Amino acid sequence: MLSKNHIENVGKLFKKHNYVMTTAELLNAKLYYADVKQLLDEGYIERIRQGYYHWIYDIETGEIVIINRLFPDAVLCMETALFYYKYSDRNPAEWNFAIDRNVSKLRTKIDYPFIKAYRMESDLVTLGETTGEIDFTKVRIYDRDRTICDVLKNMSRMDREIFNKAIQGYVNDPKKNIPNLMVYAKRLRVQKKVKDLIGVWL
Repeated sequence: MLSKNHIENVGKLFKKHNYVMTTAELLNAKLYYADVKQLLDEGYIERIRQGYYHWIYDIETGEIVIINRLFPDAVLCMETALFYYKYSDRNPAEWNFAIDRNVSKLRTKIDYPFIKAYRMESDLVTLGETTGEIDFTKVRIYDRDRTICDVLKNMSRMDREIFNKAIQGYVNDPKKNIPNLMVYAKRLRVQKKVKDLIGVWL
């Protein structure tokens, strides 16, 4: 059984890494396989993906902290962004984010948190990116206008009620930026949908 002092020291170490550490970081801190196994067996850490461990003892780490740590190159999008901008009142069961389509699919095979990755061309990942804050954590997220373009692009796969509320939420939002919307619509090839489904309300 691990000593109280040892647990406190490991806890402080994980805290410095936002409570998520890689195997390499653990090895660098002189924590080896046997140490990691004992921490797992005694319930102090959990394995969230190959080579990544999350400190779970006496701390409630927000899921967004883990998302940021595992996917620093991703941008929150779709239903996660809709909920963030209050265009949807349904808190998504999964974290939706955009990521380069060339990224290994193994990276997105994790048990926790639940995620849904939208893979796209490299030059489109940062189109319309801005920053926000979720659970006191800074995040990369698409702005309102890019979010709605993504919604239009994926409308055939969306819940109809969520889609309709998103469109009305955007139309009634005083912070919308129509010039930005048109720039993104052209890049994402949804200009006709913008004209047909949003233009009539403007």
